[in-house]
Amino acid sequence: MIKSDRWIRSMALDRGMIEPFTEEQVREGVISYGLSSYGYDMRVSDEFRIFHNALAPVVDPKHFDERSFIEFQGDVCIVPPNSFALARSVEYFRIPRNVLTICVGKSTYARCGIITNVTPFEPEWEGHVTLEISNTTPLPARIYANEGIAQVLFFESDEECETSYADKKGKYQGQTGVTPPRL
Repeated sequence: MIKSDRWIRSMALDRGMIEPFTEEQVREGVISYGLSSYGYDMRVSDEFRIFHNALAPVVDPKHFDERSFIEFQGDVCIVPPNSFALARSVEYFRIPRNVLTICVGKSTYARCGIITNVTPFEPEWEGHVTLEISNTTPLPARIYANEGIAQVLFFESDEECETSYADKKGKYQGQTGVTPPRL
């Protein structure tokens, strides 16, 4: 069952599920973030890794060459045309054992051809979220740090999973920075 704002607020404030936690939707002059009716709009931090293709002839998830990224920190990140950047969430998440999340990109960015991809947060996963932000347009695209980037939807099961992300010692458990692919 999808969880409401009351459940999310309680889990964030009482159990530290989202830190820092913004209890209401912040909208004025920014791409919205914070608690919504049935989800939480997380923010993108000011840490980015912008992809470039100058040093690697192939992108290989099994042998990823970290020289394919330029590190950038700032209030506005420019993603090159038809390229992407990795970033991280401002918020640190701690997902309960009987909860799974799904993330979807914000429509404000999607309507500009900027797509945010995030995989589900598995039961008992915790960390800052690594975000993949794709610019599908032929023009440079702006990403605004400390503003909304994606909405997290929380689904609670009536029973706990047999094996959680923590149980299997997942390779992205506890990540705190922008984390490239690991094998």
